[in-house]
Amino acid sequence: MSSLAGGVDEAGRGCIVGPLVVAGVSASRAGVRSLKEMGVKDSKLLSPRRREALYPEILRVCGRHSMVRVPPAEIDAAVGSRSRKLNYLEAVYFAKVIERLGARQVTVDACDVVPGRFGDAIRAKLKSRCKVTALHKADRDFVIVSAASVVAKVERDRAVEELRRRHGDFGSGYPSDPKTRAYFTRLLREGGGRPDWTRKSWGSWERFQQTLLTPP
Repeated sequence: MSSLAGGVDEAGRGCIVGPLVVAGVSASRAGVRSLKEMGVKDSKLLSPRRREALYPEILRVCGRHSMVRVPPAEIDAAVGSRSRKLNYLEAVYFAKVIERLGARQVTVDACDVVPGRFGDAIRAKLKSRCKVTALHKADRDFVIVSAASVVAKVERDRAVEELRRRHGDFGSGYPSDPKTRAYFTRLLREGGGRPDWTRKSWGSWERFQQTLLTPP
C-alpha cells in the first residue's frame, strides 16, 4: 500500500471570470517535512511571487500531482441545476484528482458548511480505496493541503492572466473588486453581454445591470 499522503484544494470558486482550478499533491513523510522546511503555507498567506517560486519546488518534492480546470460553462450548468449545484461539481473533481495521487489518505479543504457531507460526496465518487478527511481551513492547518492550494492558485492566476491579455484589465475578477465591477458594467453598457469566459449564472450580473439603471 502507498505510503503517500495527499492534499487537495481549489482556487477561484467565487470569481466571476475563468475556470475553477482543483489541484492535489501527494508526498512521503520526508516530502511533507521538506514542504514545511520550504515555508509552504496556505496560498492566501503568500505573495504571488512567493507562490510562483514555490510552485516548481512543490512539484519536485511531491510524489505525484494532479490538477484540472473546470470551465465557466460547466460551473454555470452546476449552479443552474436543481439537485447538484457547485458543491457537487467540486466533489466530482476532487475525486478525480484524488484518484491520480496514489495516496492511501487524503485531506481536503471543505467547501461545504458541513465538512463531513463534502467528504461523503467525494468518497461516493471514488473508484479506489482511500481515506478522505474533509475539514475547514485544511489549507491553513495541513502543509500537504497548503501545497495543493499553492498549485491551484498558481494555475488559476495563470489562467486569469491569459484572459487579461486577451480581454483587457478587469481587475481580480471577483465581484467585490471595484475595477471588476466597473469593467463589466461598462461591457454591458456597450452591449457586450455576458462573455463565454465568465460565469453567466452569477447573480453579480444583475447588480452590474442595476448599476446602469441608477442615476449618476
